[in-house]
Amino acid sequence: MKQEFHVDDVVQRIDSIAETEMNELPIGMIQLDREGRILKFNRAEGDLARRDPKQQIGKSFFDEVAPCTKVREFHGRFVEGVAKRELNATFAYTFLFPFGKQDVVITLFYSQQTDTVWVLVSRKSSVPATTPAARAR
Repeated sequence: MKQEFHVDDVVQRIDSIAETEMNELPIGMIQLDREGRILKFNRAEGDLARRDPKQQIGKSFFDEVAPCTKVREFHGRFVEGVAKRELNATFAYTFLFPFGKQDVVITLFYSQQTDTVWVLVSRKSSVPATTPAARAR
């Protein structure tokens, strides 16, 4: 039987998840430094974006990897969260990939422990009902 997955459970232990486990999770996970440079990029996100995860490390998420996210609702939240050192937001978003649109639910989470922001990306159809975005559907 398939174990139920909750984004909230990942957020609670986000900085202690080993890279091997991160690559087995069914959601995209990207860790960004304060400037938006990619520190970690897991396999699920690589599959969603059709990008090699290892090739994304060190790139600017908002300028080089996902320029469609450089909008108020996404980048603006990131900038404000970094400035306040506090961010935990979940919202629906549409990625505009060259190969087509992808509707997802984003969770942005600022980690006090590592002074980084995590971007969690769930396909809209697989979002658990525990997140505010899923309950609103």
